[in-house]
Amino acid sequence: MTITNGVAPGLVPAASPAAESGPEHVETPVGYDAIVLAGFGGPEGQDDVIPFLRNVTRGRGIPDERLEEVAHHYRHFGGVSPINQQNRELKAALEAELASRGIGLPVIWGNRNWSPYLAEALQEAHDRGFRTLIGLATSAYSSFSSCRQYREDFAIALEQTGLGAELRIDKVRQFFDHPGFVTPFVEGVRGALAELVERGFADDEIRVLFATHSIPSDDALRSGDRTVDYGPGGAYAAQHLAVGEVVMREVGSHVAWELVYQSRSGPPTQPWLEPDVNDVIEGLPAQGVRAVVIVPLGFVSDHMEVLWDLDTEATETAEEHGLVAIRTPTPGTHPAYVAGLVDLVLERVNGTPTAERPALTPYGPWFDVCRPGCCENVRAGFKPAIAGVAP
Repeated sequence: MTITNGVAPGLVPAASPAAESGPEHVETPVGYDAIVLAGFGGPEGQDDVIPFLRNVTRGRGIPDERLEEVAHHYRHFGGVSPINQQNRELKAALEAELASRGIGLPVIWGNRNWSPYLAEALQEAHDRGFRTLIGLATSAYSSFSSCRQYREDFAIALEQTGLGAELRIDKVRQFFDHPGFVTPFVEGVRGALAELVERGFADDEIRVLFATHSIPSDDALRSGDRTVDYGPGGAYAAQHLAVGEVVMREVGSHVAWELVYQSRSGPPTQPWLEPDVNDVIEGLPAQGVRAVVIVPLGFVSDHMEVLWDLDTEATETAEEHGLVAIRTPTPGTHPAYVAGLVDLVLERVNGTPTAERPALTPYGPWFDVCRPGCCENVRAGFKPAIAGVAP
């Protein structure tokens, strides 16, 4: 696929003039017409479950009988993922925040894997006369599935609509260490630890587990800027570990903590990031731990991976091993999170200097324009993507 908008090969496809030359941070103001809120999408009834999972796994040749093994998570909740309603609520909260600041940017919502699709969102934007858009993906960290795949799906939507020559699309930076994203986790951990102390638990009897979605180890190594060595888990793991450190420092607690992973899929012969949250919980009683705080650090809302993998499976594992478990909230529509997302848009609207952008870890502020080869998926190969220097 080729997106033609006057951008020379090797630079940034479909970008605004301020971003098309590929700077790490865009410090030139851009007059955007609208925000495109890009979600993952989810089924909204039992009949939607398998078609939705086919969308998620398209191109991988996974038979329906294997998809049904995952489908029972959704069927347990009536075939309805909460994620679409959460995005409706986030859209409404963003619109209210924008209105309260007198910012006249419409918000158009589109999903990668279920209706309303990104192609529908781009067509709506075009039909309403909008030509320069800023993408806001509901994912905070750097990896193929949490960043590049959104950028590729934007490019696919441009091809599907035939609007590649007419629309320019930038994307806000990954916001893992933005104060708006981190604040809800700080509040959640602080509240959970206070509750456990009030119930008589000593610090050395409590463990904080920061949980995020596991990804293939090869994908993790290729996450982030390919010219930087982030360690064995790539930028993906490094970002989570850095945010965990910030949260515990802000809470002011000396309780032990660690990063754990969940929601692994794929063949057992393929290495994925570990340790698994349930395996870690099983080993805690032998370490004298009696209570666990489970923090969904990798997630922006209480979607299926939180409701099933943490609230159901991990909580049951804790109970089976005699542990008290508290799961802290995700950002959802927390006022600090919503305000922070608007601030991220305004960085690009105003061309905010990099030095003035908030970031709570040494890895931020993250790139506005992803670096060449960022978050490569070696199994699928490179596909065209917006908001990054090709490939």
